[in-house]
Amino acid sequence: MTLTITVADSLEEFLKLPESKPVCEYINGQIIPKPMPKGKHSRLQLKLSNKINEIVESKKIAYAFPELRCSFGTRSIVPDIAVFRWSRILFEENGEVYDDFLCYPDWSIEILSPEQSSNRVIGNILYCLEYGCELGWLIDPNDRSILVFQPHEQPRLWQGSDSLPILNELDLALSADDIFAWLKMG
Repeated sequence: MTLTITVADSLEEFLKLPESKPVCEYINGQIIPKPMPKGKHSRLQLKLSNKINEIVESKKIAYAFPELRCSFGTRSIVPDIAVFRWSRILFEENGEVYDDFLCYPDWSIEILSPEQSSNRVIGNILYCLEYGCELGWLIDPNDRSILVFQPHEQPRLWQGSDSLPILNELDLALSADDIFAWLKMG
């Protein structure tokens, strides 16, 4: 993959640009394309989003948005899954969700693609935590591990059957084994 990085003078200037494919993020004045998801990435993203929403949407606790642009501070990022507590989701008068999310997610989930820089992705998770995000996951399908980030704590690597940290209000128990089992479809 050829990575083309362009520059914008400000976040406001970047947000005025039309959306592109692949989607781009605005980080430190640079416009950086995200790699297109492949099979394992897409499968995990869909299954995890659906699993979270199955538990939280009907009770209006939270919602997991796949590929949602979150613009805050000086960045505009697109986590693979951005989970927002229901109370932080803005709705229009007709009850529809707003298109623009000018805030950090409560839980940022990234699924590492082979072409992605793990440091860039970790940088986005850490940036979210700086602004108030409570939980970050970096899922690595290649080594079947999940690196978990929480404010003011050392990152922790999770593998196997131990239950992963989840946002407090979510009645959900998942392990790395549970998540990576979704890759088997046959």
